[in-house]
Amino acid sequence: MSVAIAVSGIILTALVSFTVYAAKSFAAMQNYVDLEQKSQNALDTMTRDIRETQRLTDFSTATVNGRTVTNSVTFLDYDDQPLTFAYNNNALVRRKAGTETKLLANVDYLTFMMFKRNTKPGTYDQFDLTDAANCKLISVSWICSRSILGSKINTESVQTAKIVIRKQ
Repeated sequence: MSVAIAVSGIILTALVSFTVYAAKSFAAMQNYVDLEQKSQNALDTMTRDIRETQRLTDFSTATVNGRTVTNSVTFLDYDDQPLTFAYNNNALVRRKAGTETKLLANVDYLTFMMFKRNTKPGTYDQFDLTDAANCKLISVSWICSRSILGSKINTESVQTAKIVIRKQ
C-alpha cells in the first residue's frame, strides 16, 4: 500500500508539473500571437495613413533610458488637417480632428526616425535627417511585451518599418 501511494504521488506530481508547464507555454504562445496581430494592425494603419499625408510638419523628442528618441510625429494629412502619431503612457496613439485612437498598448519602447528618400552610395540605407521640412521617409520601431503570471516570458514583439510619404 505504501509503495502504491508513493508511486501514485510521484506520477501525480509529474502530471501536475507537466500540466502547469504546458498551460504556461500555451499562454505564452497565445500572448505572442495576440501581440503580433495587434502590432501588425497598428503598423498597417500607420502605413496607410502616412503614405496619404502631404508632408511631415513637426516631431518631438524625449529622453528614454538615457537616449534621445523621437516619440511624436505630426503630418499634414490629405485633407489639410494635422495627423499625429505619438508614444505616451506605454501606448501608440493616433490623433486626428480631436479624436484620439489607441493603436497599440503595452509598448515598452517606440521611436520614429526621419530620412531622405534616396539611399547612401553602396548601401540600402537612407540619409538621416533632423528637420521635418526635408523628410520623405519615416522609420518607426517599437517593442511590445506582456507579463504572464507576473513575469515577462518570451512575449516580446518587435516591429520596424520604413514608410515613404508618397505626396512628396
